[in-house]
Amino acid sequence: MSRTPYFSLLILLSLAAGFVLWYATPAGLGLTNDSAAYIGGARSLLAGSGYSDVWLDSELEAVTHYPPLLSLALGGIGLLGIDPYRGARVLNILLFAANTGLIGLLGWRMTKSQAAGIFLALLFGTNAQLLRIHAQVLSEPLFLFLSLASFLTFSIAFENQSAKKNIELNTALRPFDELRASLRAAPSAQDWILKPEHWLLLTGLLTGFAFLTRYSALALIATFLIAIFLLFSNLRFKRITFFLAGAVPPIAAWFIRNSLVADSATNRVIQFNPIQIANVRTGLWNVADFLTPFLALQEWLFRSGALGALLIAVGLVLLAWLVYQAYRSFFLQSSPNPLTFTTALYVFGYLGAVLFSMSFFDASTKFQHRILSPLYVSWMVLLTATIYRTAKAATPVLADGARENAKFFNDIFANFAFLAVKSLFVIILALSAFNFQYALTELREIDGLGYASWRWRQMTVLAIIKDLPPDVAVYTNSPPAVYLVTGRASRVIPTPVNPVSRQARSGYDESLAEMRAELLAGRAVLALFDTSDIEDAFGEEIALQFDGLTLLEKSQGNVLYGIP
Repeated sequence: MSRTPYFSLLILLSLAAGFVLWYATPAGLGLTNDSAAYIGGARSLLAGSGYSDVWLDSELEAVTHYPPLLSLALGGIGLLGIDPYRGARVLNILLFAANTGLIGLLGWRMTKSQAAGIFLALLFGTNAQLLRIHAQVLSEPLFLFLSLASFLTFSIAFENQSAKKNIELNTALRPFDELRASLRAAPSAQDWILKPEHWLLLTGLLTGFAFLTRYSALALIATFLIAIFLLFSNLRFKRITFFLAGAVPPIAAWFIRNSLVADSATNRVIQFNPIQIANVRTGLWNVADFLTPFLALQEWLFRSGALGALLIAVGLVLLAWLVYQAYRSFFLQSSPNPLTFTTALYVFGYLGAVLFSMSFFDASTKFQHRILSPLYVSWMVLLTATIYRTAKAATPVLADGARENAKFFNDIFANFAFLAVKSLFVIILALSAFNFQYALTELREIDGLGYASWRWRQMTVLAIIKDLPPDVAVYTNSPPAVYLVTGRASRVIPTPVNPVSRQARSGYDESLAEMRAELLAGRAVLALFDTSDIEDAFGEEIALQFDGLTLLEKSQGNVLYGIP
């Protein structure tokens, strides 16, 4: 297959992925607790209030807990007259299409095989978990896009580090002869584009933007810093400087802004919080769900301990391979495949960053699919590389003349092995497509995920809250639910323990007394929602401490207290 048909097919697959997400979300994207921050932040920007917590009924405070790039993107779409919630669907459709095409491009560059690139694009575009993540207002789709783009630019920088390659155009991004000819006619622009330092500058800029999407992008930055030091044969520190010149300014600008308008750079403090066993079990179950669509097999992997053993074994093999490749690259000047090496390095970097964040910064983070999604994508890339190398090694080499009798059985074995590897490609895609079809049907039929579902949009308690006078405050265990469904700001129920740090909350007694006074005076109501199907909510036990409140409404597992 020539390059033009390959790119045409990759574009068609990308467009198909975008169409599928459009088809799966007729009622809009799903909504979670974090969605309120991103949508509210975008609406606040459009209203001229800065990046503020408009979903909370209190004095406006600058948001630092959530990085700003997704809200900025939604606000940018909002300038066209589209509400940020609707704009998020437009953005995610484009991102699902772009991510499918990007990972297919990475697969081709990694293996030099167009078939491998198409396989990887299909594997990404037909993955049920990734479809669900793109079907919600979350930061992960944008984070994945920036991450994949940074891997692409890094691979270009690595491959163009020699003087000879600096005068050639990169075929993955410049497939057309006329474009190559026009750039050759402009040597100054061509040299700027193709210098490794400039590609590393762009890589750094992309990782800086990724940090402004999710703080866990620190793992991405660390990955590239280590990879530049190990893989580049010369000018290592110069090239690290170029990379940091791209990465540091966006991050520095965000921290400077936070220091000027808030007390904390990221609204997180260092405090050791051991990771709970229940959280680990959640992560293992989600990994089992990612690996196989069959519930019985998921349960066996989870309950038998086979999944844990498999992950440990694969992790040790991958770590040993990384150490070996790093040694060969740094000491023997034998460079590994840059995409395979950096992806494997990123697996450990990202997992380490998440574990560190959970242990020292944010104890409320759970091993949900969205948190694990960068690992899923990395595993797909490494799986494709492994299968391709196995298939290549098993491909029989045919002589020009008649075969020797001694080679007959070897050729039969090679053909059998090659057929087995090709069959593995088909089986993996078939399993992915099976799970994908189920997820697509479910998304289409349930009419919305999370707070966007009919259950929340038709909830009686929320309908009452929506009709309350503006001067009546709402205390609740889920302000995101109130804001996303009714558009109304509400107040968080004070809790004795901060769920992020798991430490006692200062000023708890005073906050509780203030809420009690507001409720008993009839100036506020108390709404408690069952959010167990979405995310954890805190403060349900508070209602037991108030005598004199009337149960105004109880339905669908939700209650509303107040003074008639």
